[in-house]
Amino acid sequence: MFILWWIVVGLIAGWLTGKLMSGGGYGAVMDIVIGIVGAIVGGFIMRSLGFAGQGGLIYSILVAVIGAVIFTLLLRLVTRGKVRQI
Repeated sequence: MFILWWIVVGLIAGWLTGKLMSGGGYGAVMDIVIGIVGAIVGGFIMRSLGFAGQGGLIYSILVAVIGAVIFTLLLRLVTRGKVRQI
């Protein structure tokens, strides 16, 4: 059940990040992966800032979107925007 939760949050966060960030998307699979990685990055950032991890689905999605936006910015800096869509 925990894995399903990560996939749902990753899917929503990846889709929202794709809508928030300008430019071409990375495809459905990469959006999920970016969302899941974003959830990990966002969770690390929020814990480092002292925020508790208790907040339910909305909190998880917001944290994942923040992390996914940061991860997407870093990904674009490294690849210079030359990632192919899957």
